[in-house]
Amino acid sequence: MQASDSKKAQQYYKHVSLFWTDLLYLMMSKPYALAAAGPMRKFGTNMKKLTTELIDSNDDLVEFNSKLTEYYKQLTDTWAEAQKQFSKKIPEIPNDAEHLEASKRIWIDIFENYFTTLFDSPKFAENFGKLVASELELAKHWNSMISVLLDNANLPTKDDINEVYKELHSLKKRMVRIEKDVNHGTVKRNGK
Repeated sequence: MQASDSKKAQQYYKHVSLFWTDLLYLMMSKPYALAAAGPMRKFGTNMKKLTTELIDSNDDLVEFNSKLTEYYKQLTDTWAEAQKQFSKKIPEIPNDAEHLEASKRIWIDIFENYFTTLFDSPKFAENFGKLVASELELAKHWNSMISVLLDNANLPTKDDINEVYKELHSLKKRMVRIEKDVNHGTVKRNGK
């Protein structure tokens, strides 16, 4: 019941947000709009992209938090179980200086066994995979929002910089090829 109410509220928020961004977009696209000049006009026209990305990232953030909570729950439960097991064994070992090293080895062995079992379990692997996937989805949304903001500020985006790197790499390869041809004598120097 609570999950469906949350989903309804989220859908309502999405609907209202998109309505207002559409309205803002319409106002910004008119020549007589208040912010018709300068970067605010561009920002207004890109507001829908930002809002859509923000809403979509909110869904992915909920998923990420769910998987992160499950991840830490698995770690905490494993720690608690290993600690219980260690606490059961400790009374068997005398509590003096020479047996302290034995206690430490037992603690390490117990925790190593419990955490190795956890990390090898399919349930942990599945949750960890979903955690990483949802984190990557969030990163995509954030990168998209940053690209829009950089574009609005007339700063180079990641795509712009990648294009420059590709061109630079291509020019380097071309220069190496030309130098190689010159050194082998296949290209005439100074018209000779």
